[in-house]
Order: sequence, then C-alpha cells, then structure tokens
Amino acid sequence: MASGLTAYALWGLFPLYFPLLEPAGGLEIVAHRVLWSLLFVGILLTVLRRWGQVRTLVNDPRRLLVLAGAGVLIAVNWLVFVYGVNSGHVVETSLGYFINPLVSVLLGVVVFSERLRPLQWAAVGIAAVAVAVLTADYGRLPWIALCLAATFGLYGVMKKLVRVEAAPGLFVETAMVALPAAVVLGFLHAGGSGTFAAVGAGHALLLASSGIATAIPLLLFAAAARRIPLSTVGLLQYLTPLMQLAIGVFVYDEDMPPARLAGFVIVWVALAVFTADSLRHARTASRRSGTEAVSAGR
Repeated sequence: MASGLTAYALWGLFPLYFPLLEPAGGLEIVAHRVLWSLLFVGILLTVLRRWGQVRTLVNDPRRLLVLAGAGVLIAVNWLVFVYGVNSGHVVETSLGYFINPLVSVLLGVVVFSERLRPLQWAAVGIAAVAVAVLTADYGRLPWIALCLAATFGLYGVMKKLVRVEAAPGLFVETAMVALPAAVVLGFLHAGGSGTFAAVGAGHALLLASSGIATAIPLLLFAAAARRIPLSTVGLLQYLTPLMQLAIGVFVYDEDMPPARLAGFVIVWVALAVFTADSLRHARTASRRSGTEAVSAGR
C-alpha cells in the first residue's frame, strides 16, 4: 500500500517538476527522459542481476515488437504530458488520467472482445456526455486529455500482451526509442537550441534526474500491483489526477469556469458508477471463489 501511494503521489507531483526543466522544450525533455531512464534502469538491472530477463526479451521477436510499440506510445504520452503542463493546461492533463480507466475498459472491448456489464456501459456513456460538455466549454475537443488517455490506455494493452517485470520491460521499451531520442538531441544541439550544456550545471542535473523521476514511480507501482488487490490499485489511481487538478487550480491559478467544473463533476459521477460496479463485482467474485473452495474441501 505504501509503495502504491508513493508511486501515485510522485506522478501527481509531476506538474511541479517539469516546469523546473525549462527552458528545455518538450522534445528535449522527453529525449533526455528516455536516455537517462535507460541509463538508470541499466544500472539497476546490473545491481539486481536481471540482465538475463532482458536477453530473454531481446531473443523473442514478438515480444520485442510489442515492447517497441509500448515504447513509442509511452514516449508520445510523455511528450503530450510535458506540453500540457508547460503550456498551462495542467487541469486538462488531470482530466486525461481521470478518464483513462474508462478508455481502458473500451479498449478491452475492442482489442480483447471483453464484455462490459450494464453499469460499465453506463459509466462510459456518462463520460461521453462529460467530454461533450468540456468540448463546448473549451471550444474544441479536449485533445490533450483524450491523447493522454488513449496513449496510456494503449500502453496498458501492450503491457497486457507481454507480461514482464517492470525494470527489464522499461529498459527494453526505452532502448527501442533511444536512437530517435539521441538523434533529436543531436539536431537540437547542432542547431544551437539544446539547453543541456548551455544553461548551467543545475539545469543539466535536473534533466539527468528525469531518468530517476521516470523509473522510481514505475518500480514502486510494480511492487504494489503484485501485493495488493487490483480493486485497491484501481482506487489508488485517482490520487494522481486529483493532485494534478489541485495543482492546476490552486498553484497555477488555471481557470475553472462553471461549465468546466460541471464537465469534471460528470466525469466523477461516471468514475463513481464504474468504481462501485468494479468493487461489487470483485466482492461477488471473491465470495464465489470462497464458496467453491469450501465445496471442494468438502
């Protein structure tokens, strides 16, 4: 539980962290995040002696291809998130992670042919109404939120297709996008717009710390997910967007007009319906499993 809370709290604090990396732009920040994550996780794998798991992944073309897709998706997610935070749209980024569970449910239907229960369909329908309300308020589709939800949801699909430990999986994912990241940094520095060596040692250290900031929450989350019920993980995940929303409104003074607040309230109603149904289903499944175990014992 402590690992899960810490992971989601760290993700919730990201809107305070990424503005510290300016004047680096979004592409430069994400490129550094990829390369420093690769280095940090490589050191971690050496300490834990887990390189054998990496070799197993590399020798499996199917899993390698899926992890390459996962690497591209998470890189796009990082880029959109950094853009949203550093362009004054923290509230909209929080919306993306509020609706992510519902997007993941829809992807389960599309990709894995899963069947939704009636209350799950109701939650998805309510969320669609919320998106319509927020579109009217913004005067455009909340594309930052939708892109964050879609890319992170598809990233979850990839991770479900290939079940791997957090550190080896993260290393392979980032390794697959490391070359494009290095090329981006090369072009930026060749054109004189790279900031790593131009702003000072403090700025360079902050950019390097992005690797640690990326890896630590993921490893904590993996430790939590293996030890606490999935229903508990589902409840904990709302901590991140709640913190991001609070930071956007109370720290960065982003607007929250009545129509936008109404859209968020509708999203929360959808999440309440979805969560209540998930908890009820989990309890029913647990009771059924216990009954079957007792019957088998007899």
